[in-house]
Amino acid sequence: MKNILSWALITLTVISATVLAACSPKAGEQVRAADEPLANALLWEISGNDLKHTSYLFGTIHLISADDFFWPAGTLSAFDKTEKVVFEIDMNEMTDIGSQLNLFQMAFMRDNTTLSDLMSEEDYELVSEHFQNMGLPMFMMERIKPMFLTILTGDSEFGGLDLDLFGSAGGQTKSYEIELNNLAEAAGKPVGGLESIEFQISLFDSIPYKMQADMLVESIKNPVGDNGSAGFDEIVSIYTSQDIEAMAQMINEDDAGFGDFTYLILESRNKAWIEPMIEKMRQQPVFFAVGAGHLGGDEGVIRLLRKEGYTLTPVKN
Repeated sequence: MKNILSWALITLTVISATVLAACSPKAGEQVRAADEPLANALLWEISGNDLKHTSYLFGTIHLISADDFFWPAGTLSAFDKTEKVVFEIDMNEMTDIGSQLNLFQMAFMRDNTTLSDLMSEEDYELVSEHFQNMGLPMFMMERIKPMFLTILTGDSEFGGLDLDLFGSAGGQTKSYEIELNNLAEAAGKPVGGLESIEFQISLFDSIPYKMQADMLVESIKNPVGDNGSAGFDEIVSIYTSQDIEAMAQMINEDDAGFGDFTYLILESRNKAWIEPMIEKMRQQPVFFAVGAGHLGGDEGVIRLLRKEGYTLTPVKN
């Protein structure tokens, strides 16, 4: 169970993206752009404002098929020019036994609340059957926070990426965070994070259990990609085209009452990252790697850093 929850944490942002995308405008609908659209680029150079060294911002997707995995032009060169790699979460925390135990404890609902308390008998039967078909008996799931279970609702939400729930990704799947962490380890570069595991999990606690349960049921009844909603394949397509504005649009725009969740999972975190990013890149050249959905949009990291006086330039070669 601890292995399941540890892998679930890695997928937190991508699942948040797909859950929110399910509530987003259908493909082809237009959303108001935030002033001049940003260039299609996953890698951005950060300079100016008295920085002594150039740092870089790279947008990741947390899970992607090996066939779709690629390094945008200039990424590895930029990586070599930096002295530290900073992720959303320090990757060392992901493998720390103490952190995993804490994650395990935080996964359970308070006050002996159970899933059956949060949904109708019909919906509970649907959820129970779904997890039993996955080989996960319901007695194991009964007190786990519904958002964790949404993460585990099956590989259809992952676009058929052969996700192994028992601790690793299948051979067809890659993670940019893991690949970059491996490169940092090979190069002897220290790694760090912009927030803690505890903080990311606390985001769940900001969402009422009933709303979490409703989202779980919805994810099973209407898997991402059904009814014209944005599926994971579409997210990957946008990612590989490096269209960070479209990625932000897909996550930000919803019409089903999940606006507060969007703010919690995206905008509030973007704003909280700016100060530690500035502090870190004033000390040394840093390679920042965060989910691509955080880069674009009115309150994305690129525009927030520009508001602080920094120059952000797309790297195309």
